[in-house]
Amino acid sequence: MRVISRRAIREFAKRHPEALLPLQHWANATESVEWRTPSDVRRTFNSADFVGDLTVFDVGGNKYRVVAFVHYRRKAVYIKDVLTHGEYGKGAWRR
Repeated sequence: MRVISRRAIREFAKRHPEALLPLQHWANATESVEWRTPSDVRRTFNSADFVGDLTVFDVGGNKYRVVAFVHYRRKAVYIKDVLTHGEYGKGAWRR
């Protein structure tokens, strides 16, 4: 899978430097697989949640969330938001 765009990770890490390594690990793990279905995503990340057409990944021991659209045919994961656990709980990402 291709992660589009890692820029969101870099921008988030500027505000939360401790998040950089866990987010890079998530991106590297995502780029090393090919998902065809949501169950493939769950095999890689068993805590992934599916909310509408978005997939929410828990990263860094549940400290961070990556909200993304997974396009299976294009083999791409489009990052919509990178959030702390608290920011995610406020729900602004749903807009």
